[in-house]
Formats: sequence, C-alpha cells, structure tokens
Amino acid sequence: MNIVATEVFNRYEKKYIVDTKTFLALQERLLEYMEPDEYNRNNETYSLCNIYYDTPDSLLIRNSLDKPKYKEKLRLRSYGIPGPDSIVYLEIKKKVCGLVNKRRSGVLPCEAYKFTETGVLPEIRTYMNRQVLCEIKYLLEQYPLAPVLFLSYERRAFFSNSQRDLRISFDTNILTRRTDLKLESGIFGEALLEKDIWLMEIKASRSTPIWLAHLLSEYEIYPVSFSKYGTEYKRMLQKQAYCKLDIFEPDAAGINHHALIPV
Repeated sequence: MNIVATEVFNRYEKKYIVDTKTFLALQERLLEYMEPDEYNRNNETYSLCNIYYDTPDSLLIRNSLDKPKYKEKLRLRSYGIPGPDSIVYLEIKKKVCGLVNKRRSGVLPCEAYKFTETGVLPEIRTYMNRQVLCEIKYLLEQYPLAPVLFLSYERRAFFSNSQRDLRISFDTNILTRRTDLKLESGIFGEALLEKDIWLMEIKASRSTPIWLAHLLSEYEIYPVSFSKYGTEYKRMLQKQAYCKLDIFEPDAAGINHHALIPV
C-alpha cells in the first residue's frame, strides 16, 4: 500500500472506546459531515504496523504514563506489510500540554533499521526529510533506544468536508508482540482489546464542531485516557508480577507442582 503521509503537523487528540454496534451507527451518521479516507472507500480497513523504540528500562513509556506536560516517543510505521523497496516512516511524536506534534520522514526499512541501530544518518534521498532525521539522530544520542514492541491495527478514518483539519479514526484488532521486531515479518501477535471493541480518536487543530459534540452526547460517548503502547506495557508488568514467585505446592500425593501465584 502506498499512502502519502503528512510529514509535520500539530493537533489535539481525544480518545474514546466504543463497541461495534456503536461504531456502525456512528459511521453512518459521520457520513453526513465527513468522507472516508481514500483507502476506506469500500468500507474496508487498512493496516498500520508500528515498531516502538525505548530504553532497556522502558524510560520513555514510564515517563509517558506519569502524564507529564512534555513527553516524546519514537516509532517506525508502515501502511500494510512493507517490502524491501517500500517507503516506511520514522516518526517522532511529542505531546506538550495536550498538543500533539508529529514529525516524520520516509525511509526504506533497511535504512530505518541501520539508522536506529547505529545512529548514523543515512544518505539523504528525495523521499527523506533531512531535518526530521537530524532530530531523530539527536534523540538517539540522548537515549539508548532499541526496538521493543511491534503493534498493529486495522483502521477506518474519516475527514471533515468543511473543517479539513478534523479527522476521526477507528482502530480495531490491535495486536502486539515483543519478539520478531521487523515490520516485514507480518501481522500477528496478542490481542490488546476484545474483538468487539474499537478505539476512536478525534484529531483536530481547532475546537470540536458543535455537530460532533451533539453526536457524542447522543451516543453517550465520553473521552478516556488510553495509550496502545502504555496499555501493553502495563499488561506486561502484570504478567511479570504473576511470574516473580517460584512457589511449589505439594499435592495430596506429596508431588510438587509449580503454582502461578500473583504478588
């Protein structure tokens, strides 16, 4: 899939959790004011694949979960499963007092892997944004970053007919894994949310229009604090907590069996 991606933008983002029934109802209502993304014309979703980078002690995501006024993350994104010659996107995503700033540059997968591993800028090509790559280089110099998480999902997105900065996306089938951290390895992993759940995001550089506020009120949809990477990280910590104790309990026959005991 060849999707032209905006390289730099600023916007506010609000997140909501809806079930499939609500999503289908909303989708019909949104078409009164919005149009589907070019890759959703036939009511189909498109896939996004991401590799998140962090330090060995998960400094970036731990800081993010503390909800500071400023936070940042680095990820590598592709639209669908990329081939060797597909353009993928290295992205810095920052959030300052609620305003999200995203800056990204196109790269080939091999260029992205080598750059993030060595910190050495690739030879600048026409599909690259040199300034963004220099910013990523600085980030790599500040933190010992390495790939830690693959995260993919299926998306449907809509753009406003009258307020072009307004975008609403719905993500489902969110999958994660912490092994085989290559975009080209394919889409597989552990489900982050239940099958019937969609993560809805409203993204706009200006205020939410009145018609949308009324629609959210009508369906009783309220904002939530939700991070895909953050949710996966907290779930991983919970699993680790269950596995910290090696406790052996004898059964009636006096045979010891490993017991998975929460702490």
